Amino acid sequence: MISKEILKKVRKIEIRTKGMVNNIFGGEYQSTFKGRGMEFSEVRQYTYGDDIRQIDWNVTARTGDPFIKQFEEEREQTLMLCVDISPSGVFGSRDQSKMDLSIEICAVLAFSAIQNGDKVGLILFTDEIEKVIPPKKGRLHVLRLIRELLTTEPKGTGTDISEALSYVNRLLNRRAIVILASDFQDDRYHRQLKITNRKHDLVNIFINDRLEDELPDLGLVPLKDAETGREVLVDTSSEKVRKAYRKKRLRHKQALHDQLMRLKIDMIEVQTNESYVRPLISFFHRRMHRY
Repeated sequence: MISKEILKKVRKIEIRTKGMVNNIFGGEYQSTFKGRGMEFSEVRQYTYGDDIRQIDWNVTARTGDPFIKQFEEEREQTLMLCVDISPSGVFGSRDQSKMDLSIEICAVLAFSAIQNGDKVGLILFTDEIEKVIPPKKGRLHVLRLIRELLTTEPKGTGTDISEALSYVNRLLNRRAIVILASDFQDDRYHRQLKITNRKHDLVNIFINDRLEDELPDLGLVPLKDAETGREVLVDTSSEKVRKAYRKKRLRHKQALHDQLMRLKIDMIEVQTNESYVRPLISFFHRRMHRY
């Protein structure tokens, strides 16, 4: 049974994100993620100026009059949400955790997809595949995905992006839109990123919290890695320690950014303490201008 509290949370997310889809993101999604190509629609009589390469010679021979084939864009696609639910996602220095932010962005994209007639599926992962929901259409299906995002308790303690992407590639036979939402606390996934991007339209959403980029001056603080469980005592009053931490964090983010740039893979960086609307809109506009 689903608790009233969870149903209330699901409903709250639906109201908030569907409003954004209707007012902001619905048209942007459709313009950005175009269909797989053109499919045959019907034949009609040839008129002056039509492309003669589209003449249907079988119908023309049968009727004695020239007919041409008409095509329309094949719109229906599959959106696969591949979401990191490892323990580091519970961190958040402001009103929401990284996982809260990830859930809301996934809800926006899922509602945008079904509004455009696309199917949506979900893969939840840590250092193992935690749950898989096959792609389907419809509002009730999206509500189920949101419930799973809210309630699934991870068994794994780490992050294995490579395994998650490898599973996506085995699962999906046809080209799809793959959204990878993670804080990227992993460094062994570059080969699978390249393979997945070649097979699918891969978009990475980097979920970040400002406090992870820079240590505040709080004196001696015990810090525990949420995924490994390792705990260390850190002197945050030391400028040298804070500077080294900041430098290491910036190196990690820059390496990720450079790798994705080299592979020509999209990345959207979002922060827990900022609205995700502007980064998403900026991404949609970049994609539309690219094509």
